[in-house]
Amino acid sequence: MATTPGDSGTEPEAVSLRLPGLLLGVGLGGFVDGILLHQLLQWHHMLTSTDTDSVGVKYYDPDTVSGLEMNTVWDGFFHTVCWLAVLSGLAVLYARVTHGRRHVWTSRVLWGWVLAGWGLFNVVEGIVDHHILGIHHVRGGGSQVWWDIGFLVLGALLIAAGHLLRRGARPVEPAGARRAGRVA
Repeated sequence: MATTPGDSGTEPEAVSLRLPGLLLGVGLGGFVDGILLHQLLQWHHMLTSTDTDSVGVKYYDPDTVSGLEMNTVWDGFFHTVCWLAVLSGLAVLYARVTHGRRHVWTSRVLWGWVLAGWGLFNVVEGIVDHHILGIHHVRGGGSQVWWDIGFLVLGALLIAAGHLLRRGARPVEPAGARRAGRVA
């Protein structure tokens, strides 16, 4: 965590890497899901289980051209949200630490928050889309519940790994921060 001097000039005020780390993790986790599971493995698309969903979304059969087109459009909306999360994370990170970028990018604190954000993506997406809405599953079929549970477990493990990575890590002290009025 980088810090800046407080109003008194004696007590440092924390500049947290939590928000940019979480935003980057959510976006990157979403990209791994979308690129690996939606596109490369084609285990599911955004609306492939709407024939058995919990919200009544019209079913678009991914084995037909029109159904695949609609699923691809919704995959595009999904990737847009992931892209905006990554851009927002980079913008917030840049705004918080414009000096000492090497220290920031190699910081266990930042990467711990990135892993936590990725895990957060898995947990939220898994609970909302797989279990509550039921609009798609990690991999449809007879054992889909185990794939969905595995996705949640992976999310929890990523959050735990992020916490362990951050725990005990040295705070980030961007080079030149003292000149810019920031100290660690």
